[in-house]
Amino acid sequence: MTHLHSKRLPGPPPRGRTLAAVVGLVAALTLGAIGQAKAAAPAPDRASGNTSSADRWTDRAHGFASLDGGTTGGAGGKVVTVTDQASLARYAAAEEPYIIRVSGAIAVEPFGSDIVVASDKTVIGVGDSGEIVHGELHLNPGTHNVIIRNLTIRDSYVEGDWDGKTQDFDAIQMDTVDHVWIDHNRFTHMGDGLLDIRKDSQYITVSYNRFADHNKALGIGWTSNVLTQITIDHNWFTGTKQRNPSADNCAYAHLYNNYLSAQVDDGDPVWTYGNWSRGHTKMVIENSYYDGVQHPYQADATAELVQRGSILRNTAGRHDEWGAAFEPRDLYDYRLDPASAVPALVTRFSGPQERIGAVELNVPSDYPTVQAAVDAVPDGNNSAVTVSIAPGTYRAKVFIPAAKPRILLRGTGQDRSDTVIVHDTPAAYGGSTGSATVRIAANDVTARNLTFSNDFDEAAHELNGEQALAMKTTGDRIVFEDTAFLGNQDTLMTDSPSLTAISRVYIRDSYIEGDVDFIYGRATTVVERSVIKALSRGSATNNGYITAASTWKGNPYGFLITRSRIVSDAPAESFHLGRPWHPGGEVDAVAQVLIRDTELPAAVKSSPWTDMSGFSWKDARFAEYRTYGPGSAVTADRPQLPDADAATYTVANYLSGADGWAPHAHH
Repeated sequence: MTHLHSKRLPGPPPRGRTLAAVVGLVAALTLGAIGQAKAAAPAPDRASGNTSSADRWTDRAHGFASLDGGTTGGAGGKVVTVTDQASLARYAAAEEPYIIRVSGAIAVEPFGSDIVVASDKTVIGVGDSGEIVHGELHLNPGTHNVIIRNLTIRDSYVEGDWDGKTQDFDAIQMDTVDHVWIDHNRFTHMGDGLLDIRKDSQYITVSYNRFADHNKALGIGWTSNVLTQITIDHNWFTGTKQRNPSADNCAYAHLYNNYLSAQVDDGDPVWTYGNWSRGHTKMVIENSYYDGVQHPYQADATAELVQRGSILRNTAGRHDEWGAAFEPRDLYDYRLDPASAVPALVTRFSGPQERIGAVELNVPSDYPTVQAAVDAVPDGNNSAVTVSIAPGTYRAKVFIPAAKPRILLRGTGQDRSDTVIVHDTPAAYGGSTGSATVRIAANDVTARNLTFSNDFDEAAHELNGEQALAMKTTGDRIVFEDTAFLGNQDTLMTDSPSLTAISRVYIRDSYIEGDVDFIYGRATTVVERSVIKALSRGSATNNGYITAASTWKGNPYGFLITRSRIVSDAPAESFHLGRPWHPGGEVDAVAQVLIRDTELPAAVKSSPWTDMSGFSWKDARFAEYRTYGPGSAVTADRPQLPDADAATYTVANYLSGADGWAPHAHH
């Protein structure tokens, strides 16, 4: 079975707005360095090598939380979506791992109550609107491997108790825990501290959070032991008074690219401050930005503090620096943004983000198989879930049931050929549907940068039922981008749940190969900017049929192959463009196929359409429009779409339906 690597057909040049966006991002990252002393040069990490926004959405912990086995949260467990306190509390406290998506605002009762979060959990806001109101997330001693992301935790403030002395209502509190990542959250207006990391907690990273409008922001310590290792980066402390952070007896405290602004101005000469290295803490501060801060960084005589590359604006008071502390790069790699870029970056990227709420399930690092990751997606899924598949060959079948919509299957290799899902079942063992390597029954599924294959060797077997599908879809709004479909007979079936139900499939920048009826079914299907290879079966006269549409007669749009190339190793005049399929003799299945603006090889017959099972091709709706190449010569048996109808049979009209679906518009 041959295979073509990813080679997209030529497309239009980049638009001006793309260039403008790049220029704007570069400007944001190269602001003037006036006032920057002892500059620490930006250093890429191993993964990114740049300072763009692309890798600010990774679902992998960095800094200290990435060490000593790393922090993966609920990876490998089921994904659940919660909208009420009871569900959140039940899943958060469970023994088994969970990825818990918080959708909308959850008001906690009684006021100030704890939601206990047990080990091996990810608690993540859906989009940017997941909130916990009037309550605290609490990690008990011994808890490990927890990720809390993309949430707003707010409003357990006790009126009149500015110092938080009457109630211990934090946003998040943890005691003697390890491997915790607190990322992209917003904390404000709580009853005591916003984030308390206490009593010998280890391997902690606090990144891209907003601490806003509060007295005590981030406290670390409450112990005489010097054990805690913590990374604090790209956080925005604004309108806060103290603990920005206060780090007491930390073995290592690495603070970089944080933004402290608009500090509370209450005239307190001591307890209004920025970063404080307390006790025996070893603290390193790099490329942060302080604007309107009293005592921006200070250290006890017993502590150590190294500062390099930060920018100070409108600051006063202590600027302590003494001791050698430690060298963070001896412990882990990290990206260091220029201090001058910090205000723009942190105000833009800190706090909850719409894109982060899309959960990513990694195969095989977190889930051993693609099916295991699909099974982890909740029934009735209402927000995007990405199943990221590492390079490799996965010999297994995959089924995405109708109850699990909004899944993206994404190969993470450099080429679609790097990640292959393959099986070898023919229709003789379970029917046509049962032969499919991958079946997609859900709506709103996208596959990208993957190869789907059925490598059943029909030449080595004599069976009644040698059809062998690489892919079958019945869902609506299915997208394949930069994908390959490998097989022989019936490689790709795009179908719908019933004859009169209309499902839509969009295939772009892809490769499809086969011999007999290898693009078939009744779904409205657009193949654009793709390569279709008609494989030779060794015949001099008839090697097969590219399409076998079974479009419902009430649907004007069946198959559209446009702006593509059909190639073949078959002899000249030995391949049909298609034939009309009437499943079970269904007379209301009247094929509609249009091939337009597409190159045809010499293998295409001069009479390229043919009858099937007693149904005449002339009763179907077959046509070409502006095809070209050696197999495109117009004959009496080649219906041509009139120019007047060309504006009706477009990609947009095939796909739009009643809901205006337009996946092609994103390219």
